[in-house]
Amino acid sequence: MPHTLPALSYKHEALEPHIDAQTMQIHHGKHHQGYVNNLNAAIEKAPDLAKWSLDQLCRDLAKVPESVRGAVRNNGGGHWNHSLFWAAMVPKSGGEPTGNVAGAITKAFGDFAKFREAFQAAAMGRFGSGWAWLVAAKDGTVSIESTPNQDNPLMEGRHAILGLDVWEHAYYLKYQNRRADYVGAWWNVVHWGEVAKRYDAR
Repeated sequence: MPHTLPALSYKHEALEPHIDAQTMQIHHGKHHQGYVNNLNAAIEKAPDLAKWSLDQLCRDLAKVPESVRGAVRNNGGGHWNHSLFWAAMVPKSGGEPTGNVAGAITKAFGDFAKFREAFQAAAMGRFGSGWAWLVAAKDGTVSIESTPNQDNPLMEGRHAILGLDVWEHAYYLKYQNRRADYVGAWWNVVHWGEVAKRYDAR
């Protein structure tokens, strides 16, 4: 199979109390695995896509055969989004960014507090299911975006360096309808080292 579920670099319970172990088990092992399985099933119907990387599937979505484009968009997007999501979280992290990305955030938003407020507004303002993103341009500027469902900035040719899943399955077991509490808690597990690495690789 061309695509596989990426292993977590930490145990399911490692992000407690901010993200609970049961949610991690279901979210990673069931939801993300489902996207991988469905993506592979779609590729079986369009074998030429087996040579494409996950990045290429998202970036060149318009070139994907129309018969499987919807499945690739939803499931390839889900696979890409979650792969970034897991990598940009680690236990006992949070705090504020450092390095080049910190300077870019300060330049764009004034300070980290204003950035955090704007990012949370994007996460809370997404009606229904979707994502909030921090995106870096080639010139080093950063901006905040929100996408519906499993869409992502790469599908529009942009470079996401941080993403927050605001689908209900990401938080409902612990937070129920309290998305704001989930978003607030998530800052405690953001892996700014990974974000900085992605920023520098733009």
